[in-house]
Amino acid sequence: MNLATIGTSWITSRLIDAAFHSGKLTLHSVYSRSEEKAQEFGRMHDAVHTYNNLDEMLKNKEIDIVYVSSPNSLHFEQTMKCLQAKKHVICEKPIFSNIKELNTAYSCAQKNNVFLFEAIRNIHTPNFHLLVKQLHKVGQIRSVSLNYLQYSSKYDAFLSGDEPNVFSPNFSGGALVDLGVYPLFIAVALFGKPFEIHYYPVKLRNGIDGNGTLILKYGDFICTIICSKISDSYLASEIHGEEGTIILDKASTFNHMVWRENKDKSSVVFSVQQEENDMVYELDHFVDIIHLNNTIEYERLKNLSYIVLEITEEARKQNNILFAAEK
Repeated sequence: MNLATIGTSWITSRLIDAAFHSGKLTLHSVYSRSEEKAQEFGRMHDAVHTYNNLDEMLKNKEIDIVYVSSPNSLHFEQTMKCLQAKKHVICEKPIFSNIKELNTAYSCAQKNNVFLFEAIRNIHTPNFHLLVKQLHKVGQIRSVSLNYLQYSSKYDAFLSGDEPNVFSPNFSGGALVDLGVYPLFIAVALFGKPFEIHYYPVKLRNGIDGNGTLILKYGDFICTIICSKISDSYLASEIHGEEGTIILDKASTFNHMVWRENKDKSSVVFSVQQEENDMVYELDHFVDIIHLNNTIEYERLKNLSYIVLEITEEARKQNNILFAAEK
């Protein structure tokens, strides 16, 4: 399948590298609003075509699928153009600003007989699949702690008075939607939709959340998610049960996982070596769904995206964190 990209950031380069290693996607075209950036990025990755006009790129019938990795607030408009042009879309997380946009986009995808995927790499890795298989060992789950705190390279600019996209409500930024979605997808993929949610953010000068604690209530246990773009953490994530504990090194990657038994205190590493560029796994999964027309698996992924976006939207509304797309 021929791939086109929207965006010229490091994550787009990483996606192109993953496409190359998967062997299932071939880079065809790149788009940037800047003609100079488009040409430079295209040369870097040996693209067949470069564009600074999105509508023109989407007229190219050789393009099968588009990866959207622009600022969050632009995802919806650009994705809709791609879907209307009958292109499959892989949209980088967070997929959209709110549920209204998500409903509109999925309806458009169905109307045009194409697939729309949210790129969230952690739940497609071999180690996540191993976690699903091993989860029963913990017995009755009593608590879950999932963390993703990473001091942002853009925070110093924010402190100096600038407003980088990741810290801007105009661009649908903030800690929860940028980093918190990684542990949140883990929780939803493992445990489903929580009965109740509460979000306690640290709001910055413009009202965006720089840090936050999300509480998910699940029947017999509570899942606590801590996310931050203004501080670092070196703590693992854990799933605590009456039989033992599963320890995860990092919510975004799942490179190292340990099972620790409660009674004899024994521990076993049960993770496997993964590809350095773990985006290859989600690409393989998405392409297989398209080729096999696997609507059952597609609907499962859609449901995960729905639940996660419902939670982040509700969490923001609880704290009057509104994006420009909602005003």
